[in-house]
Amino acid sequence: MADPVSPFTSPIFPVGVRRLAAHPNPALAVLVGRTGPVTVAGEGGRVTGDVLIVRPAISHCVAFAERGADVIYLNGLDFRFSAPLAVAATGALAVLAARAIGGEADAIAELRARSGLAAAPPRTNMAAIVRAIQADPMARMSQTELARRLGMERTQALRRFKAATGLTFRAFKLWSGLQHAARQIEAGVLVRTAAMDAGFADTAHLSRSFRAMFGLSPSAAIAGLGERGASLAGEGRRASK
Repeated sequence: MADPVSPFTSPIFPVGVRRLAAHPNPALAVLVGRTGPVTVAGEGGRVTGDVLIVRPAISHCVAFAERGADVIYLNGLDFRFSAPLAVAATGALAVLAARAIGGEADAIAELRARSGLAAAPPRTNMAAIVRAIQADPMARMSQTELARRLGMERTQALRRFKAATGLTFRAFKLWSGLQHAARQIEAGVLVRTAAMDAGFADTAHLSRSFRAMFGLSPSAAIAGLGERGASLAGEGRRASK
């Protein structure tokens, strides 16, 4: 979901599996367990809670209760807490996170304001670049094109881009492509089709990148979504009896 002012998105994804392998989130993430607590563990320690706010760029493993969790990535924000790995959100902040996971625009905007630190709003030309990459990851904008659009030398343009987004130009393009692929896979698109639509060379390239960023393979993500659907269908049948 796009912020009405910021060019950065706040994508929401379901996680239907019980565990994620070690991976560093490229963006600040908020995890909301569906049926029980979430635990993240890494060199920064171990944190458990029903709702966790996880620092980006720190490698960690994740364990979920039955039926997994939902995650919202708050792109373009820095972690505002002093904890080395994650913090457990409680009370009003936990309720707010649950509302944001439900897709409420006002709740997402408030969660962004309360969970992360934003840099100064990107200049108009930088915001347009961010939106263009997110909208069409297959285009794979070049460094030369970035420099041209910003009207500066290539190295300076790359530094300016990282300062505005928190990611290198290459990492931001990869992250945007993976978000696009994840949405496609969630919608039922074949992995090979999602790979091509997101600008990856082939299915193997997408699978390697997907595992490195999300901690699981696309096939495991699909299986987890299927298990979640079956579980929800079973609950619906029991409730109707």
